[in-house]
Amino acid sequence: MSDSSSANTTASRRLQHFPVAFFAMVMGTLGLTLAWQKSAHVLALPPIISDVLLIVSATIFAVIVSVYLLKIIRHAPEVIAEFNHPIKMSFFPAFSIGIILTSIATLEVSSELSRFLWILGSTLQLIFTLNVLTRWIHHQHFQIAHSTPAWFIPVVGNILVPISGVEHDFYEISWFFFSIGIIYWIILKTLIFNRIIFHDPLPEKLLPTLFILIAPPAVGFLSYMKLNHEVVDGFARILYYTAAFLVLLLMTQFSRFLRIQFFMSWWAYSFPLAAFTIASLVMYARTGSPGFATISYLMLAVVSLVVSLLLYKTAKAIISGNVFKPD
Repeated sequence: MSDSSSANTTASRRLQHFPVAFFAMVMGTLGLTLAWQKSAHVLALPPIISDVLLIVSATIFAVIVSVYLLKIIRHAPEVIAEFNHPIKMSFFPAFSIGIILTSIATLEVSSELSRFLWILGSTLQLIFTLNVLTRWIHHQHFQIAHSTPAWFIPVVGNILVPISGVEHDFYEISWFFFSIGIIYWIILKTLIFNRIIFHDPLPEKLLPTLFILIAPPAVGFLSYMKLNHEVVDGFARILYYTAAFLVLLLMTQFSRFLRIQFFMSWWAYSFPLAAFTIASLVMYARTGSPGFATISYLMLAVVSLVVSLLLYKTAKAIISGNVFKPD
């Protein structure tokens, strides 16, 4: 076999096993972008950092979408298998969430672009939510072992919608999406804790997805603040401190996560930490408490370090081909 044929075979194999979990990478980089955007306003940090991060995030998003579209064209059976997989199916809505996050990130760049992305992302998010819930209700093959924190992504992702939706005057529609996300967060959290406590532990590959538990209350706080005219009331505090407790809970298990071999599931660390960072910045902006300023600086440093490490680990895995192996 010639070198060119071998290279083509390798490229085809990598494309065939290009995981949909790559879209979680977009959530992580955009989450970091939004954290630095908020820091520029609240902590007066250089806005150039968030501008660069937005360009990097948009580029990564475009590359992943292009590659996955190519996979759909050339390896449709593998895509269908992922879409029907009880765990991998949860990562498809990360695509629509990425669009919604881009809508939030471009609010200050172009209101029209942000509005278009919001409409597109919210529509796709609703479609994914209806599809996933329908499949859960009428399933024939789901088992308790299939339930993981990644199940939050398809449904609880709706909580993100009001952050830019309110800015575009879609107030009632934003409440619609927020209501879906918050109610199903409570239901799914109960199911996930039942699975974790009373059944077999999560496999090592899925342990990082525990960090997804942080995202619903942290994002819920941000959306509720938008819907509640930026007033920090009792419910806002419940959401924020629930997220804060989960951050503490998972940070106390740092040594466990440190021993885990790199998988694409590591990207589950990024967006939830970024969401809590932004929530802390909002708390500081609204209350003026120095304690929230300290938390904001600390969390911004942590999430920046985490995303930098994840980018390095992912690049290394892409070069070696380890990330393109079948499960």
